[in-house]
Amino acid sequence: MKRRIAVLSDIHGNLTALNAVADDMMQQEISDCWFLGDLVMPGPATNVLFDKLKQLNTSVYIRGNWDDCFLRVKDHIVGNHLDDPSDVYIGMLGQYVAKYMNQSNEQSLRSFPIHMIKNINGLSINLSHNLNDLNSGPALLAEADTDHFDALFLDNHIDIAIYGHVHHQMLRYSSHDQLIINPGSIGQPFFKHATLNQDRRAQYAILEIDDQGLANVTFRKIAYDLSEELARAKEAGVPYTNLYQEILFDGVAHTHDDELLAKVNQKFNYVSQLQQLITQS
Repeated sequence: MKRRIAVLSDIHGNLTALNAVADDMMQQEISDCWFLGDLVMPGPATNVLFDKLKQLNTSVYIRGNWDDCFLRVKDHIVGNHLDDPSDVYIGMLGQYVAKYMNQSNEQSLRSFPIHMIKNINGLSINLSHNLNDLNSGPALLAEADTDHFDALFLDNHIDIAIYGHVHHQMLRYSSHDQLIINPGSIGQPFFKHATLNQDRRAQYAILEIDDQGLANVTFRKIAYDLSEELARAKEAGVPYTNLYQEILFDGVAHTHDDELLAKVNQKFNYVSQLQQLITQS
């Protein structure tokens, strides 16, 4: 029996992009949907993202590193170091999500694994956000050595590994010729190559699996209204909308740019705001 599976990853709070992808999926005869993590932050959407994925009949949910950032802010593990500009950035965004996300969705997010294996029509498929035991870090960037990607395969019985995290559509192979797929990012596509990075369309992938195996992999790019998403962020009052605008329109993120973040934190008084939020939580 042929199955067409949509693989989504890295929404990052961008409902406008997810809506556009959902509309495209309706035209693709999709039989299943897998989500590979990073549902929230730095975009404004929270609970509605869970609703949308449920509407898409999503059967796989993986927890990403930005999802963990939110949960660690909620648990007072990160986002408390007021002298660390990046920690203030994560803290402010996490506090925003905590304000709006309901308890049921928070518990669901906590329950999502960072790795699982699916068996479809004789194929063993490894699903993760990044590495099987670590959902953060640079190990699986597009240009990484092949032995980094070999770590996705627990043994030679795994046929395909699919991961997210790096925001980069990709198809390559392990040292043992096992297939590796990245569906790209819905909310924040990224290329180091400047010309390619100008393409700001939402990304996802479709697997077509029949009785003989993997019949096809299709990488989709879906245009959406960037200005509409920015307007959603401003209306919602999400912190760092100036930086979110750069992510949306230029594909540039400043998560670890302490010098810039320190200036932004000072300009918008985010350190004092975070201190107050921590006191209230």
